[in-house]
Amino acid sequence: MTKNISAFILLAIGIFLIDQNLKALFLDGFRWNGEYISLILVFNKGVAFSMFSFLQEYLKYIQTAIFVFMSVYLVYEKKIFLKYSLPLGVLYGAGIGNLHDRFVHGGVVDYIFWHKWFNFAVFNFADIMIDFAVVWILFLNFRKKSNV
Repeated sequence: MTKNISAFILLAIGIFLIDQNLKALFLDGFRWNGEYISLILVFNKGVAFSMFSFLQEYLKYIQTAIFVFMSVYLVYEKKIFLKYSLPLGVLYGAGIGNLHDRFVHGGVVDYIFWHKWFNFAVFNFADIMIDFAVVWILFLNFRKKSNV
């Protein structure tokens, strides 16, 4: 159990620090335009694809409440935490990075813009890590049980 908690904390802190340092580059003025992808600076006031941006300042408090609820649930359901502690560490680190942006910058700092053939949403490292963690959790949940 201690090993799982330590791994969770280290992953969460590591992802958070990588995320915040990458965002600092763009907040300090770094930009790059490419044929397929451009690195720009956008403050997303909503969630994915700017949904719920109408909630404005309330969104950060709603997300904080969700984090608190998830944390209490995972403390209560220790088996779930133990099974998914690594991807949950990635998920928490990335989620806290984006939530931190809402409190400090008024919106999530996004910077990766795909624009070849179609304009896709602007996103960031934390968004990628959230997607990765969800896929990892799904993989662990649905993989065949081995007899080993």
